[in-house]
Amino acid sequence: MFTIEALTQAGKTFLMLFGELFSLFVGISFVVALLQIYISHDRIKRILTTPKKGLNSVLGAMLGAVTPFCSCSTIPVLVGLFKSGAPFCGAISFLLTSPILNPAIITLMLAFFGLKATITYTTFTFVFAVVMGLILDKAGFEKEVKNVVVTGGHQDSVSWETLRGNFWQKQAQAFKIALRDAFALFKGVMGFLLLGAGIGAFIYEFVPADLLAGFAGANNLWAVPLAAVVGIPMYIRTETMIPIASVLIAKGVAPGVMIALILGGAGASIPEVSLLNSIFKKKLVITFVLCIFAVATITGYIFNFVLSN
Repeated sequence: MFTIEALTQAGKTFLMLFGELFSLFVGISFVVALLQIYISHDRIKRILTTPKKGLNSVLGAMLGAVTPFCSCSTIPVLVGLFKSGAPFCGAISFLLTSPILNPAIITLMLAFFGLKATITYTTFTFVFAVVMGLILDKAGFEKEVKNVVVTGGHQDSVSWETLRGNFWQKQAQAFKIALRDAFALFKGVMGFLLLGAGIGAFIYEFVPADLLAGFAGANNLWAVPLAAVVGIPMYIRTETMIPIASVLIAKGVAPGVMIALILGGAGASIPEVSLLNSIFKKKLVITFVLCIFAVATITGYIFNFVLSN
């Protein structure tokens, strides 16, 4: 099994995966860094103060989709929204889309699942976040928010408003800062990327396809909700899962199973739930986790259906 030829091929697969991952990650990180310069936390708060709940929920979902903050950033922004008087529905829609619908995940969709699946995923998760924001608001969950202030987390050191010069000078500064931040972030997570590429190469070369297809193939109806349950307590880094997901799907794992796993881990990891527990009462925390489980499971089944037709 572990012959020189097999190990050599695994090495080639590792280099190919890492090369693809490097290009995707740096490109995504560059775009994300630019978005975080253009759309500051204060600007988000100003946009989400519109009194119309339906529009507010849509705007919240849109801002969450283009501002892929990590948990340590999303929660302080969320608290700031509540403190500034932003309607509850918009703040919840923002919270729901920020981890599960962002440039990194959309790029993952396009690269490994194609345009049809990407449009399906984006549409469903976006509508889900808008509708759940309105439903939870209508059900009176606003009273489940604690009167607290979360300190710490990422603070905007650079925003479009703080840059100096004319439009093109500010644009050049923004691009330079975004490129610097992209490579700095890559250095910080390079170990995770190497691990992801290494696991992917090992699975591709040495794990039998029949074993994976039988356990997590599209014919196993329980595989999708099980993947969502397994993913929720995990702290999944999307950039680590990119090469693993592509290899597992090539080996016969249903795309819906991988999506459910990634959504569960990205949307309701233990660190994020712990932070939410400091600002939400228990009823709302449980409801949030159930929402993530629901969107992960339903999206997983939709993916299996769409990609099999």
